[in-house]
Amino acid sequence: MRPGLIRQHYINNMDILQYTFFQNAIWASLLTAVACGIVGTYVVSRRIVFISGGITHASFGGLGIGFYTGMNPLLSALIFAVLSAFGVEYFSHSGGYKRIREDSVIASVWSLGMATGVIFIFLTPGYTPNLSAYLFGNILTVSKTDILWMTVLTVILISVYLSGRRTVMYTAFDRDFAFTQGLPVHLIEYGMMFFISATIVLSIRLVGIMLLMSILTIPQMTANIFTSNYHKITLASCLLGFFGCVSGLYLSYYFNIPSGAFIILILIVIFLTAKAIHVLFIQKREYSAASKN
Repeated sequence: MRPGLIRQHYINNMDILQYTFFQNAIWASLLTAVACGIVGTYVVSRRIVFISGGITHASFGGLGIGFYTGMNPLLSALIFAVLSAFGVEYFSHSGGYKRIREDSVIASVWSLGMATGVIFIFLTPGYTPNLSAYLFGNILTVSKTDILWMTVLTVILISVYLSGRRTVMYTAFDRDFAFTQGLPVHLIEYGMMFFISATIVLSIRLVGIMLLMSILTIPQMTANIFTSNYHKITLASCLLGFFGCVSGLYLSYYFNIPSGAFIILILIVIFLTAKAIHVLFIQKREYSAASKN
């Protein structure tokens, strides 16, 4: 490519920052990365990744109800997701001798949400708008209202993290130990379930229902390769998530492909690169040091 064409392409890429929809997408990327970084670290540490997957797909039922009733789809999805999360938490952990296996509850909630969504969307008269944006994500459709709600959630999450991060961390790693320390474990678990549900629903526009579970886990997995410190994983996850979102957003614009899928692809590439670096350099160095000793 000639220097003049390179310069023109660079200018065109900078011009896109002048558009409101692209500015909204950048802000949404930052807020979503921070929110998913905080709750995602809790999800991975407590090993409830598939609960987040169940909540994500259960929210589809709320979307269907919202489309059918004329209610704001994100609000109905939030209500449905929160109730589903509380149901999973109750039946798998708080049901006493009547507890049900966690994977069974998740599968039931997952199926219920998807089935409810399909039924109500089918019953909705006329054409259901923007359904693909909820399923597969379209960050360029994020509105200022979406950003406002995401800002509120992110500020609350940051406040909760800064004020009670040790309590949340103890509950995530070992709930039995947290019980012995007199911590309000049930309150923390239900509170975090609410925040997980809210984060999932408000992040749907970014990568969609089908891919959202990845943004809650891949940055944390990548950070965990190099550190086991809860707080460092949280911070690194926020940074990696934002980098992945912005990189995927720009590259999807350049190659003219769906942004949600490309964001996840970027995060996967970062994870594989980090794993390769760890295996080739860090593990090799540790093995050499152990051999000498």
